[in-house]
Amino acid sequence: MITVAIVGILAIIAYPSYVQYIVRSNRAAAESFMQEVASAQERFLLDNRAYASNLATLQYASNVPANVSPNYTFTLSASSVPPSYQLAANPQGSQQVNDTACGTLTLTNTGAKAASTGATNCWK
Repeated sequence: MITVAIVGILAIIAYPSYVQYIVRSNRAAAESFMQEVASAQERFLLDNRAYASNLATLQYASNVPANVSPNYTFTLSASSVPPSYQLAANPQGSQQVNDTACGTLTLTNTGAKAASTGATNCWK
């Protein structure tokens, strides 16, 4: 009986830490994918003198990694004068519920990284 109580107490303490670990891991995977898209955008700019206005143009619409797609949706918007873009990762499902610290992540053509909550430690 004492063993069950100890295991229960440990589970109560450990579970929130585990959930936050999963949230940070999912966020890091989304950030990595966003950096990959940013690289593709720069290659596209060199070839076309403009940024792509959607992920399909970069052939990423259906190529979001399996570990990222259940947790985030991505939107890409571009402007032609001057050439610029903004890529946003919007949390969904359990990631949205559990990642209240950062919310939507954004990355721009200038390399500016931000979170919708204004938190400064979301990007690693």
